[in-house]
Amino acid sequence: MIIRSLRKEMEELRAWEARAAQLEKEIREKMARRETVSKNVNIVHGERLTLGERMSDRLADTAGSWRFIGFFALFMVFWIGINSVQLLLKPFDHYPYILLNLMLSCLAAIQAPVIMMSQNRQEAKDRLRSEHDYEVNLKSELEIQGLHEKLDQLREKQWQELLTIQQQQIDLLQKQLDLLQGMGAGPTAKRP
Repeated sequence: MIIRSLRKEMEELRAWEARAAQLEKEIREKMARRETVSKNVNIVHGERLTLGERMSDRLADTAGSWRFIGFFALFMVFWIGINSVQLLLKPFDHYPYILLNLMLSCLAAIQAPVIMMSQNRQEAKDRLRSEHDYEVNLKSELEIQGLHEKLDQLREKQWQELLTIQQQQIDLLQKQLDLLQGMGAGPTAKRP
């Protein structure tokens, strides 16, 4: 059991490594073409949803809101009130409120899978967002690497230029020194 679990984890890790290598290749190609990597994950995720998925998301949003909880609490108070007041008459759902319990059970049975499906889609959206963040971070890292290389090249070029200028200055100073020594040797030879 543990070995199977470890094998599965290793397979997932290898699959991610392969996907990361593929992403790096794609990012490098996009960088070469000067394309942007960032995108709106909400739009990308929204385009992939089917009609049923959008409907279940709306249902989960509605069923998970305070407005729904308040409305449903009022409905239950109304239901219990009508059936309690009608105790003297003929109530359609007697005190243990079996019909109300049945409706609540049916509602819970429908809501639970819909909310779980919505949570699964949210998880998929989070994975998409995580992958997008990885792509953006990878591009940033590659761009920074490229900038470092360019700065290193510029620094090396400037060092070479500085060395050339310094050598020219040394040569000029040497010529001036030779001129000064030549001028100093001529008049001193004539004096004695």
